[in-house]
Amino acid sequence: MSILHALTGLYGRLESNREAPSYGFSRENISYAIVLSPEGSISDVLDRRDTHSGKTPRPSRLEVPRAVKRTGQPAPNFLWDKTSFVFGAGTGESSRVLREHAAFKDFHERLLASSSDEGAEALLRFLRGWRVEEYDGLPHAQEMLDTNIVFSLKNEMEWLHERSSVKRIWLGHLAGEKGAKGLCLVTGEQTAIARLHPSVKGVAGAQGSGASLVSFDKDAFRSFGKERGANAPVSERAAFAYTTSLNTLLERGSRQRIRIGDTTTLFWADAAGDETRARAAEDLFSMLSEPPTDEQEAVKVRDKLAAVEQGRPLAEVEPELDGEDTRFFVLGLAPNAARLSIRFWYEDSIGAIAWRIGEHWRDLRLEPTPWRTEPSARRLLYETAVQRKAENIPPTLIGALMRAILSGGRYPRSLLTAVITRMHADGEITGLRAAICKASLARDHRLGFEEEDVPVSLNPDETNPAYRLGRLFAVYENVQRAALGNVNATIKDRFFASASATPASVFPILERSASNHLASLRKGDKGGLAHWFEKEIDSIFSGVESTFPRSLRLEDQGRFAIGYHHQRATKRETPESGSDDIDAGTHVEDLP
Repeated sequence: MSILHALTGLYGRLESNREAPSYGFSRENISYAIVLSPEGSISDVLDRRDTHSGKTPRPSRLEVPRAVKRTGQPAPNFLWDKTSFVFGAGTGESSRVLREHAAFKDFHERLLASSSDEGAEALLRFLRGWRVEEYDGLPHAQEMLDTNIVFSLKNEMEWLHERSSVKRIWLGHLAGEKGAKGLCLVTGEQTAIARLHPSVKGVAGAQGSGASLVSFDKDAFRSFGKERGANAPVSERAAFAYTTSLNTLLERGSRQRIRIGDTTTLFWADAAGDETRARAAEDLFSMLSEPPTDEQEAVKVRDKLAAVEQGRPLAEVEPELDGEDTRFFVLGLAPNAARLSIRFWYEDSIGAIAWRIGEHWRDLRLEPTPWRTEPSARRLLYETAVQRKAENIPPTLIGALMRAILSGGRYPRSLLTAVITRMHADGEITGLRAAICKASLARDHRLGFEEEDVPVSLNPDETNPAYRLGRLFAVYENVQRAALGNVNATIKDRFFASASATPASVFPILERSASNHLASLRKGDKGGLAHWFEKEIDSIFSGVESTFPRSLRLEDQGRFAIGYHHQRATKRETPESGSDDIDAGTHVEDLP
């Protein structure tokens, strides 16, 4: 199913549940309302902003006649707009503001002149008698500048644009604006084709006024001399439906929106009219894609997450999903100037998607487990970014990782490259980073791209040289710490990058240094600990060739990191204390 077809189908569900506006209308940010008397004078100015949700007042969301798409010339909205259009007052260039106000007056004169509706007549009287110089005398004049305004009639409970006779005028105007007919690519019907598609608002990083998913504004984008929307013919109603679905999913507080770096991910289900099943599928995906990090919330869903990771039937995870064939859609959008880019698009049953997410977690599995709940894709991607900042996540990596998780294909090679680069750069070899290396290698082995598997937990019998060298490096670091105590820079800080990439150039130096530290331990009161370290080193060396490799390929650098993490994070008994405090890493080191 195409993206536009799936979104158009979603609109029918949203509209029937009153979650999306009806045809010809859209939800917009409205800050103030002008109360008019029947004679057209301003009786009051009402502040419609939400002052309770935060320190800064926010506009209220209100269903109004659909916003026009402005392409340069002043194009007014019907019965609502910015102060520059409504009053001729704004912070822009004065000549442009006056042109916008004149366009607003002319537009409403044309549409409402023949109306006998009391509210329409009051608005026309207001526009005919309004003088721009009166604006400064209005209540909230300064705060109201450049915000959106609606109208109401004094002593009336409904807005002017909600009056039934005015609605009929608006819908009649839309019907009269229909362009040339053609075959709609979404519905397959011969009908009026949209010349310009409505804007999509709410994608992180895109223009605040909205961006286009489908648009043609340069000759190079056109085909066979067709203009604008005719190059990809979509009917007026289908264009309205798919953009309204997107705008509804993108609204503030939407539970079907996830942001990862510069990519906004949207998801929804199609359960053939079964609203309960669709909601259950969406809630399940939300939980799986963003497992809670709060301890109390994590306890509530731990059994469900464990069931998914173990690959158990979906009905055991979510009883309301009595069948696993509910269709599910995942769409990733990213900003691209005045347009939107599609990072990824995936469609499958919720059962298949849940299985693949569980498969992804099984690939990540590492012991001892360095997290309370399974890490989301967002947390994994932070490990690839400089300073773990969202804006530093490589953009192309976001879509590639999501495609791999949802489809069950190979993880992008750039994921392994990025996380190893970060470990070399900042010296942080966390459990989460080791898990990313392990997942990449485990999946490649399972899919037949790597001959060797990788251990989930510390495996003293693992003979892979890179894994053994990682363990050996961890022991050398612990020897240094035992001999010198806390130091400003350990061998990990100074040598991890070179040791994991070019072992032959570094390990002889580390070996000599470790010998000196062990001699120091034997001279003191830690002879038993020195003996234990020597046995551990001999055990590791027994599986390593007599000569160190000159270099390690990228995959083996990942194995090096896994071996290092396993050796550090696994508790092992020592003769000195009964438990290895020297060797112990942090068991849950990647929690927020």
